[in-house]
Amino acid sequence: MGWFLFVDESGQDGKDSPYEVLAGLAIEDRQLWRLIQALKGAQEEFFGLRLFDAYGVEAKGQKLLKRKTFKHAAQKPPLPVTERTKLAYMALTDGANVKGDQLTALGQAKIAYVEQAFNLCIQHGATAFASIVPNNMVRSEYDFLRKDYAFLFERFYHFLSTRPEYLKPMGTIVFDEVEKQQSQILLGQMERYFLHTNKGRQRSSLIIPEPLFVHSDLTTMIQMADLVAYVVSWGVRLGGVRPMVAPHRNELEGFARQVCRLRYHDTNPKGFDTWGFVVIGELKAANGDEGLENEKGNANLSVDKASAA
Repeated sequence: MGWFLFVDESGQDGKDSPYEVLAGLAIEDRQLWRLIQALKGAQEEFFGLRLFDAYGVEAKGQKLLKRKTFKHAAQKPPLPVTERTKLAYMALTDGANVKGDQLTALGQAKIAYVEQAFNLCIQHGATAFASIVPNNMVRSEYDFLRKDYAFLFERFYHFLSTRPEYLKPMGTIVFDEVEKQQSQILLGQMERYFLHTNKGRQRSSLIIPEPLFVHSDLTTMIQMADLVAYVVSWGVRLGGVRPMVAPHRNELEGFARQVCRLRYHDTNPKGFDTWGFVVIGELKAANGDEGLENEKGNANLSVDKASAA
């Protein structure tokens, strides 16, 4: 038995995203194929086809949950499901001539699909992690593993080590493949972290240090990790030690609550909480050590002043 951690990011384009988010979505191996089948089935149900067949690329959160999606969806009351699917299919297969009710149906179908996708992740026992970085943070060049990655590995290790099984499960990290040179740099940083830092060596007992790289448009769970990252960036707002004060999008509140149901949380026998989402104050970490402790200040999560936990 083992767990896969599918990792993707949002907001790294340096444009208008309020936060850069590195998100991981963990799923147990025995649940993985069931969840993938359910997600593909939901796409066929809501759109009449799979999203890759429609777009030819990954259906990212930026495409599914952009502001225009909600604007188009609100043009009319909810359409009957059968009619909505038919119109959404027409919009996706004849984009040059899309108009009127087709735009409305496509917007409503996108929102319904994302809601169902998160529900399916919850039902299949998926667990979310996120490293959150303010987009105005100054970057510098360095050759060691960034703190947002180290945090993700630290919390994934904590998650694996607290599983109830006597023989603890192993974890495999799966990344969206980027430019090959960047992937090689990350591989080198991870190797140094897991081989040459005390915490890294400890965590290699449960996390396989060499990750897998996949094409995101061909890997359903990488797309789900992207959706988690996008919603955290634009919809989730943590309080506590480093509160997330950037404006958020009100229309994403429902999705933010779903994502918060997925986030990792553990309470030890002494009542100390460990959370899977954290806001990081700096990316540099001495000797590849993330230097993060459990942050009780991030335990209270709110969306527009309403609890989403």
